[in-house]
Amino acid sequence: MGKNLILYYSRKGENYVNGSIRSIPKGNTEIVAEYIQKAVGGDLFELETVRTYSADYTECTRQAQEELRAHARPELKRYLDSLDGYDNVFVCGPCWWGTFPMAVFTQLERLDWTGKHVCAVMTHEGSGLGSCERDLKAVCKGAAFGKGLAVHGADAARSETTVAAWAAKEAR
Repeated sequence: MGKNLILYYSRKGENYVNGSIRSIPKGNTEIVAEYIQKAVGGDLFELETVRTYSADYTECTRQAQEELRAHARPELKRYLDSLDGYDNVFVCGPCWWGTFPMAVFTQLERLDWTGKHVCAVMTHEGSGLGSCERDLKAVCKGAAFGKGLAVHGADAARSETTVAAWAAKEAR
């Protein structure tokens, strides 16, 4: 099995959970990313924006929608410079308006994807993978793509078995 990288963006605090807004201590995507690492090994790389999003969930969704409409690329606190040494890259994030948060694309667009095996992972509250697989294919030129995984955010903490089985199939 090749070397794995798990890139992820996650939101803790106020989140939409099964029809209501609740505060969660750890983001759903972070939980899933850790399950992938536990199942297949590899390096975790958290994407964090310089400008933090509002702690208020509703305001955060407004900010995310504005960024999507503007095709924004929010500045990150740190960047991964290269994918050298990695065979598989799991790109993980919450579904924000049908795709990954724009901060994910800030990082993805800086990398050479030639020869990498890429898999999308999206946590959501009903929208599944949205357009994230199509969007990854547009950005990650030269990569091969595996089957994506959608994890219902409210069930993230109980998804380890499903996530582990999927990751084991996708890691090359």
